[in-house]
Amino acid sequence: MSITNDIVNYIKKNRVSTTEVADCLGKSGVLENAHPVNRGHFCVGPVRWIYGYNESNWSIHEQARDIQEGEVVVLEAFDCKGRATIGELVTKFILLYRGAVAIASNAPLRDGNDLIKQNYPVWCSNLTPVGSFNRKLDEPLDPEIEKRQRAKYDGAIAVCDDTGVVIIPPEQVNEEFLEKLKAIELQEDIWFDCLDRRKWDTFDIVCLKRYREED
Repeated sequence: MSITNDIVNYIKKNRVSTTEVADCLGKSGVLENAHPVNRGHFCVGPVRWIYGYNESNWSIHEQARDIQEGEVVVLEAFDCKGRATIGELVTKFILLYRGAVAIASNAPLRDGNDLIKQNYPVWCSNLTPVGSFNRKLDEPLDPEIEKRQRAKYDGAIAVCDDTGVVIIPPEQVNEEFLEKLKAIELQEDIWFDCLDRRKWDTFDIVCLKRYREED
């Protein structure tokens, strides 16, 4: 089993929150402007990065064909002027027919009523009825942007919950990070034991870390 699978399975089994994952990343890693459309979903998986640009979603339809089961689709928009990149049709194709576990976007989506009705695991910046155009563009996305974003997301892991979306970058997908996840889970258990059972205040728990005196 690969280290990616080990990390994904550990996060899934222990429901390690985005807050805890961000702490393991030195309080970083958030996918900006990605907010849950529906509450109560917890999703984790390898990242599949796809994109739309210049007010067109043609490239999204094209790239969606390659999505693999179990992936979190990170969808970005470049120069789309606030237009929604996708709606219910593409969302259903990605989640139901391609088997992705979630869609996380820093851009708007549309068909909000249907996304909510179907309770899809989707995160986005906001909802709008105004969509992108389905037209093939003569010019590709700026190669420098594509190169930069692929390096950022290829091999990464996304964690999504009610707080937002956190990306574990590819250089952090290793045994050391898995140990950090295990350590923060243990720390959370200790902190809440000190709060709920011992009735300590949070200054003693978080700042002074009095529990270490008992080691």
